[in-house]
Amino acid sequence: MKTLTHHSIVGWAVVSLFLFTSCATVPVTGRKQLSLVKESEVMTLSLTQYEQFIKTNKLSTNKTETERIKRVGNKIAVAVGKYFVDKGLPTYLNGYKWEFNLIEDKSINAWCMPGGKVVVYTGILPLMKNDAQLATVMSHEIAHAVAHHSSERMSEQLLAQGMGTALSVALSEKPQETQQLAMAAFGLGSQYGYMLPFSRKHEYEADEMGLYFMAMAGYDPAQSVEFWKTMAKSKTTTNPEFLSTHPLDENRIAKISEKLPEAMKYYQPSAGK
Repeated sequence: MKTLTHHSIVGWAVVSLFLFTSCATVPVTGRKQLSLVKESEVMTLSLTQYEQFIKTNKLSTNKTETERIKRVGNKIAVAVGKYFVDKGLPTYLNGYKWEFNLIEDKSINAWCMPGGKVVVYTGILPLMKNDAQLATVMSHEIAHAVAHHSSERMSEQLLAQGMGTALSVALSEKPQETQQLAMAAFGLGSQYGYMLPFSRKHEYEADEMGLYFMAMAGYDPAQSVEFWKTMAKSKTTTNPEFLSTHPLDENRIAKISEKLPEAMKYYQPSAGK
């Protein structure tokens, strides 16, 4: 059995202190998360990637559906802003400039970048029976962004690669690797052959926060359960949960159902009209 030396003890103490001082707290859930990068730096990076994405992808010409995306998205954005003001965090969303776009793409997908840039793909629309189910998806993706999940993923990867440093330093020392890491963290890394999927803890957290946000925006949070049931039926194969970062549908639905009573406290039907 090895005995810890003075140097190893000091080393572990330094690492522990570093990790402790590099932690932040996720509003709403109170979970501690690793935070090695500034959100403002992440937003700058994400804006560049977003602008490139919009230039190279086709915006939907369906005015009705595009207006629907913008209408639902803006209501959620207002609700999220009000939430943080009411919680005494009026500057939490500083730098956010909300934008909502519908992309002509058969993929069943949607995402929100740090800074409030939201994209919905036309391929997911057939699975949504009403605006509340659209709000389920958009609120979930917005929750990922406001919970700083992309920053957390980047922090974890920087630490894993031995770059426990500021993002600006990482960009100057290893610009190409860091840019690719950023794109992967934003969900756009497939062109480089890899992505950084949200972990199950992130998925469950975004589900919970999304419930509250959609409820405050005036959309019935119970429709979230109905949407995920539809998603489950649309899949042709199912992997065991331990083989995937995404929760099994039945586990996700069960967790959401547990949070519904709390979400209903935020429900303001008139806000959705």
